[in-house]
Amino acid sequence: MFSSYLSALKKEFAGYNGARFSKDLMAGLTVTAVALPLALAFGVSSGADAAAGLITAILSGVIMSLLSGASYQISGPTGAMTAVLITIVSRCGMQGVFLASLMAGILLLLCGIFRFGKLVGYIPAPVITGFTSGIAIIIALGQIDNFFGTHSEGETAIQKLASYGKLGFSPNWQAVVTGLLVVVIMIVWPKKWNARVPSSLIAIIVAGLVSNLCGFDIASVGQIPRTLLPQMRLSLSSLDPATITGLIPSAFTIAALGMIESLLCGASASRMKNEKFNADQELIAQGVGNMVIPFFGGVPSTAAIARTSVAIKSGCQTRLTGVIHSVGLLICMFLLGGIMAKLPLAALAGVLMVTAWRMNEWHSIRYIFSRKMRGAMAKFLITMAATVIFDLTVAILIGVAFSILLFVVRASNITVTLSEVDNSRIAGEHDDLTELHKDTVVAYIAGPIFFGTAENLTSGLEPTLSCGEVILSMRGVSTMDTTGVQALLEYCRTCEERGILLILCGVSDRVKEVMLQAGIGEIVPEERFFFSVDRALLAQP
Repeated sequence: MFSSYLSALKKEFAGYNGARFSKDLMAGLTVTAVALPLALAFGVSSGADAAAGLITAILSGVIMSLLSGASYQISGPTGAMTAVLITIVSRCGMQGVFLASLMAGILLLLCGIFRFGKLVGYIPAPVITGFTSGIAIIIALGQIDNFFGTHSEGETAIQKLASYGKLGFSPNWQAVVTGLLVVVIMIVWPKKWNARVPSSLIAIIVAGLVSNLCGFDIASVGQIPRTLLPQMRLSLSSLDPATITGLIPSAFTIAALGMIESLLCGASASRMKNEKFNADQELIAQGVGNMVIPFFGGVPSTAAIARTSVAIKSGCQTRLTGVIHSVGLLICMFLLGGIMAKLPLAALAGVLMVTAWRMNEWHSIRYIFSRKMRGAMAKFLITMAATVIFDLTVAILIGVAFSILLFVVRASNITVTLSEVDNSRIAGEHDDLTELHKDTVVAYIAGPIFFGTAENLTSGLEPTLSCGEVILSMRGVSTMDTTGVQALLEYCRTCEERGILLILCGVSDRVKEVMLQAGIGEIVPEERFFFSVDRALLAQP
């Protein structure tokens, strides 16, 4: 794995020169402008602070970019991860977040080493779409307090929303004006300008100026330490077995989310740049990064499609783009820390409200519902609801489990079509065979033979037990499990007892192996296995 990583680096930097570096430099600075407001917003919304978001983005850009499975991945704090961290912060504090991040990093590293990168490919697209929409709802609900200047209680977004019934809901209209100003600017900002100057950056600058010049009495970001080693960071001396055990579910949630987000981002971006993506190497990068970041006071990080797509569209050549973006954020942290400290939280909430809206895969959602794909609609809605109501990892499991159940139900639709022999197909030079096959029935079987279809198979073949000869055409049978082959074996025994000549046609090698292993070959010998029905009919008895 290490040698393949070095080989990829050599290929990536082959012929690297000043012209390519200038493209990396411009792309890195552009990503810095996009990442700065997001890092601040996601840091605050996670339950930590703006400094934690900045530190996470800075370290992610260096560690994860250099170790990444592709040249274009840009990592940092993300909206999806903040939805997980809010609950952990409320239950275990920041030390709990740091420890869970370390444990998740170890899990991601192990997943990369043992090549689990392909697992995400088994998650159905509607489940991922519903998961993303659920996270968007959680992010939006989590920003109500900052956006409206209100106060709520509870660990989850749903609990906080419900607490308004007890605490009341009295908006601070100065905060609302600030948040709405950000939303309006981000919506009306021309797309062609957004490629050079991100709307989110302009929006928080304008909102910050308006808020401070008008003397709005609303909450602000607060002091941003000009250091990469803040006082609040992971301390191994305070750990105990009980804390570690209690954080295992949270660590699995962070690791699962990090895997899904990073690998989906890499797969999507690889099509944009037409470059191969090493999923296992990416998991190693994410693992190492999330193991290191907590020691500097950062929050869990994943690859981010928003920043990655900006990097590619801005001319990203190599992984140095991610490093340059980190250097840009570091400079902002030291030079603009005093200014960023005065930014209103309502402005960051406005950024996250728009980000949450844009997170939804609207094209996929419209396609699913406009085409009335009921199965996909159900997967989307169930996963979205589960994401909002339950733990994020549980939501993915529910979505996948429902998809499997739906597949099993649909796969249970096996068809057995019975047909008498068409004598015209064997007439002419084989006229002598037409009389021979008068009492012959051909049964065309289509669908998998397994526990869910065994009963349908038995009932479908029952009318053939009164014939003298039965030809089973099994070209449409793709797979067969133990229950299914036992049902077929019982049918073969019944045919043998009644003196019915049984012939099998079009059996695939994989299915035939299962049949022979079950003992069907002892009843139906090899000479009664044919490639097609035609060959079986033309064969001399």
